[in-house]
Amino acid sequence: MKLYAKTIPQTLPDWATTVTKCADLIEVEINDEHPNFQSLLEELETEVEPGTIGVKAKDLCSRLGIEMSNPNLYQLVEQAQTLISLIATHPGYKQLLNEGYQPDLNIADASTALTYLQWELERNR
Repeated sequence: MKLYAKTIPQTLPDWATTVTKCADLIEVEINDEHPNFQSLLEELETEVEPGTIGVKAKDLCSRLGIEMSNPNLYQLVEQAQTLISLIATHPGYKQLLNEGYQPDLNIADASTALTYLQWELERNR
């Protein structure tokens, strides 16, 4: 499981690892099968909605001292465009295409949809 945070404590539990850090986003990988993490989940369990037991992300983050990242929509779209570009040029993706992978919608369609969304966001600024 991964969390994306703005801030994290200097030391994380042994079941959590910082994967990447950039200026405005920290990616934290959580070994959700670790017994200590499972114990924490059991401790934080609550009725999320009637008949549904779970753990609220804000409760988990609060306990860990993590401030969740809540980037604006424009930033998310830019990040998605970057990821789509990486996927489009990835050898594994190219290999799938060479082997006959033909989805109904492709990487270019996804990129176009994000471009339209960017234009709309810019227009409404």
